[in-house]
Amino acid sequence: MANINIRRDVTDPFYRYKMERLQSKIEGKGNGIKTVIVNLSSVAQSLARPPAYVIKYFGFELGAQTNTNPADDRWIINGAHDASKLQDYLDGFISKFVLCKKCKNPETDVHIKDGHILLDCKACGQRTDVDLRLKLSSFILKNQPKKGKKDKATKKAERRARKEAEANGDNGSQDGGSPGDSASDHADENGDEALAAGSDDEFTRQINEGAKELDDAEDVKEVQWSVDTSEEAVRARAKDLPDDLKRALVVEDDEDGEGSSAYDVLGKWVLDTAAEKGSVDKVDNVDIYLKAQELGLEKKHRTLTVLAQTIFDTKIAKQVETRAGMLKKMITSEKHEKAFLGGIERFVGNEKPELIPQVSAILLKIYENDLISEEVLKGWGSKASKKYVDIKTSKSVRKSAETFITWLNTAESDEEEEDSDEE
Repeated sequence: MANINIRRDVTDPFYRYKMERLQSKIEGKGNGIKTVIVNLSSVAQSLARPPAYVIKYFGFELGAQTNTNPADDRWIINGAHDASKLQDYLDGFISKFVLCKKCKNPETDVHIKDGHILLDCKACGQRTDVDLRLKLSSFILKNQPKKGKKDKATKKAERRARKEAEANGDNGSQDGGSPGDSASDHADENGDEALAAGSDDEFTRQINEGAKELDDAEDVKEVQWSVDTSEEAVRARAKDLPDDLKRALVVEDDEDGEGSSAYDVLGKWVLDTAAEKGSVDKVDNVDIYLKAQELGLEKKHRTLTVLAQTIFDTKIAKQVETRAGMLKKMITSEKHEKAFLGGIERFVGNEKPELIPQVSAILLKIYENDLISEEVLKGWGSKASKKYVDIKTSKSVRKSAETFITWLNTAESDEEEEDSDEE
């Protein structure tokens, strides 16, 4: 069954919030004619709302009787109603009872307080009021879920909505500057021509050269890193991956059933190229950046989560430095920094647990190469989170990071004391 964006005014194909298109069938004749919405529970689940709210809203809008507590999951509206018409009415329900009034994100929970209906947005943190003059508002106030007694569909919907919000949509493209912008970086003094120095200007030059080579090619379609991303081809290549690369790339749960996204394509391309060349170290930084650019992902923060899981192996502590130039081009905001840290946590915690004892050494390299700020690192180290891994794994990773976090806090204290003495 085809999925559509919860906000149908959003045409972005990578918009994370999806739902099934409403499906209905008309039964009966004459005065007994009725419309059954066959997938209302699934649609309501995607909206993190009880199905009773949706069917009752339809009843109010259509002036028709509805059933709000069917034992057989048959949600019925009296009369004959076309599915496309109901879909239009659903847009109204979403606008009034689902979307945050400030950021228009559907990641909201309903709270009832002092006779008011509040939408608590998990995306922007705002709490906005629902218009109590709407007919459905009275129904919600009289039929609010009992605490601790949410129906199974509602609880599942809320879990799914939280996962989608944590993984987040693709608005990260608005966060950063141009990939051609230069920044002041602390170059390594070993004199290597590789990107170990983390030189932003050097990486920019290499990107431009790589892009020129592509432009000069007689047939761009023949570029070797363009791969067949069909489901059959991906499965065939996965069988050929060496053991150390046969790991699950996870950006977020693919609960929409829509198959590979552009992020999946990027991640699989890195793994495929590493398998073809025999080592992830042989996957060129410029090629990675150009591939992300080809897919329109070079500015997206979630791209950093993908790369953190694919461009390293067990030698990650040494590899961070060689990838620094590329990563600096792509980490352009705090959101990007957190996404990269989340990918590192997932890579180490889920895919390479033998690296957990090395977390402090890995974070030190990330810090020395100016990839993540002190504030973000300290915030990350202060509290375990189940956003990227299960809470037990998250605690283990942060436990191993204590040495680095303590050093970071101590180093800052020493600097403050030195500044005080100089004054």
